[in-house]
Amino acid sequence: MPHLSPDLPSGDAVTDPLADPAVAARHLAEAVVAAGAVAVEMFRAGVKSWAKHNDSPVTEADLAVDVMLRERLSLVGPAYGWLSEETVDEPSRLSRRRVWIVDPIDGTRAYMAGRADWCVEAALVEDGRPIAGALFAPVTEELFIAVRGGGATRNGQPIQVSTTQALAGAVIDGPAPWLAHLDRAGSWRRVDRIRSLALRLARVATGELDAALASPNGNDWDLAAADLLVHEAGGRLTTLDGRPLAYNAPVPRHGALVSAGSQLHPALMAVAR
Repeated sequence: MPHLSPDLPSGDAVTDPLADPAVAARHLAEAVVAAGAVAVEMFRAGVKSWAKHNDSPVTEADLAVDVMLRERLSLVGPAYGWLSEETVDEPSRLSRRRVWIVDPIDGTRAYMAGRADWCVEAALVEDGRPIAGALFAPVTEELFIAVRGGGATRNGQPIQVSTTQALAGAVIDGPAPWLAHLDRAGSWRRVDRIRSLALRLARVATGELDAALASPNGNDWDLAAADLLVHEAGGRLTTLDGRPLAYNAPVPRHGALVSAGSQLHPALMAVAR
């Protein structure tokens, strides 16, 4: 099983037990690991699936994990807002400084197909930016944790983005149309597409990918935890005009995105625009 770091310093229990983002990250990590175990067991038992209104798939496991995550996280942060792919949106979140943002299963199609490239992810966002995040890939037993100002880890070991500076030879993943657009930049390297957007970005954080691209219409729950991972590992995730993402907006959806190590990001942006 993945490594959970030793007990972290406690926050101010009088005002908020999660005042310290490191404490929040600890709770997020424990929650996504437990949720991942539930998803695996439900897959083994066989789960029903159906199409949502936007034709994207959903399974019984998505819903069960969503309920589990909300119960666990609400115990430690009951006054926080809530935003999840599988929960009806609650406008009250817009009035909260802090919001839990979760995706019970990111990469549902991969999950249904028995592939490895899906994960459970959750983040705590404060004033529009993530301050703690955790992502768990159960099949490969990888637990990623990020704390604002405290770095990012995989199974307890620090991670860092690549130091690649040029597109030539860079390892890049993303949607096929975007990759075709990059062909004019020269000889970069393709990989098998990672179906989970969050896990794709986590591979940028570890340096396994030099860069990743995302099509328009990515949602807060696809991005918040992975965004913090990339930034705490020394990389960037931005819009095509170079802006960082803002979370917990009335419409929690984003345009096309570019993620890479800080040294490669400018070159990738010049081609992606």
